[in-house]
Amino acid sequence: MAIVMIAGPQILSAVFLATSRDWRRNSVAYILGAALSITAVVTIAYLLGSGATGQRGSNDALYVVVLVLLLAAMVHVYLKRGESEPPKWMGKLQTARPRFSFKLGFLLMGFFPTDILTSFAVGSFLAAHGDPWTDGLPFVALTVLLLALPSLTVFTFGARAEAALPKVRDWMNSNSWIVNEVVIAFFVALTVNNVVG
Repeated sequence: MAIVMIAGPQILSAVFLATSRDWRRNSVAYILGAALSITAVVTIAYLLGSGATGQRGSNDALYVVVLVLLLAAMVHVYLKRGESEPPKWMGKLQTARPRFSFKLGFLLMGFFPTDILTSFAVGSFLAAHGDPWTDGLPFVALTVLLLALPSLTVFTFGARAEAALPKVRDWMNSNSWIVNEVVIAFFVALTVNNVVG
C-alpha cells in the first residue's frame, strides 16, 4: 500500500526536491508534511472505523467500505494511467522553499484521491480487525521512507544520483500504474477473504 501512496506526483516531487537548490531542507520539509498528513488520515479512518465496529454485522459493513475504497483506488489508478505529463506546478520545485515543500507534502499525501482512499483503507482495515492504532505506524514509516529515497540517494551518491534520478523518475512515471494495480488487487483479495471468511 505504501507503493500506491507514493506512485505518481508524490515520488516525482520527492525526486525534483532532491535535486533542487536547497535539497536537504526541502526534502525534510516535504517528508515531515507527508508524515503528518498520512498519520492524520489513517487516524481519522481508524477512529471512524473503531466507532463502527463491535458486532459481526458492523465489521462486515466496514470490510465492505474498505473494499469499496480499494476498488475506487483501483479505478482511479487505471483511469489516470495515461497521464504521463507532470503537473505544471512541478516547475516550481527546482526553486522551492521549505515552507512550500512542507505544504506540498501535506497536501499531496493527505488530499490526493488515491492517497486518501489508501490511507482510509489502512485505518479502516485496522479498526475492522480490532488491531491497535499503532499497527498503522509501519505503513506510515514505510511510505515516508520511500518518499525519502531520492534525497537519501543524493546524500549517499552525490552527483551520480543527481544524474540517475531523472531516468528513474521517467520510468516510474511510465510504469507506476501497473505496480499500483497489482498491490491494490492483493489487498482487494485479502478484504474479500475477510468478508466471505
